[in-house]
Amino acid sequence: MNPKWDKPKSKISASRKLSLKMLLLTRACEDLEKEKLEREEEKVRYLGEKLPPLQLSGLSLDELQKLCKQLHEKIDVVDEERYDCEHKVVKHNKDIHELKLKVQDLGGKFKKPALRKVRVSADEMMRALLGSKHKGSMDLRANLKSVKKEDVKQDKVLTSEVGDWRENVRLANV
Repeated sequence: MNPKWDKPKSKISASRKLSLKMLLLTRACEDLEKEKLEREEEKVRYLGEKLPPLQLSGLSLDELQKLCKQLHEKIDVVDEERYDCEHKVVKHNKDIHELKLKVQDLGGKFKKPALRKVRVSADEMMRALLGSKHKGSMDLRANLKSVKKEDVKQDKVLTSEVGDWRENVRLANV
């Protein structure tokens, strides 16, 4: 073989690659833990700014009522912001769905091939449905209910005895 076409050998051994991978993974895990702790600290700091501890002791009734009104106003503002955020999320989700549909339409539709009619015998059908459980050819007509020819002849005799309905009407009118 020509040395130009051979793959160049790696300059780093397999054990060295593995150790570097392990170092990268441990470093990534440590970074994830740091980010998680930072998010928790940010959450605590934000709540500390937005929710100062309440001093309820030593307040008169009027001061408590004013405090309640202020808290209700803050609640209303937060609810409005939450509603606006939810509305934006719903709108963006709807836009994303519409854009996905447009992409599918632009990509073209899959044309289903016309299926050919295939004749399948009863044995082949049973083999396809049952797989290896199918043994030999099954006589499907053996499972049908047998009818005696004498019963059929008796039914014909009974219907012939009824006769013509015109004669019955004429006899009833007389």
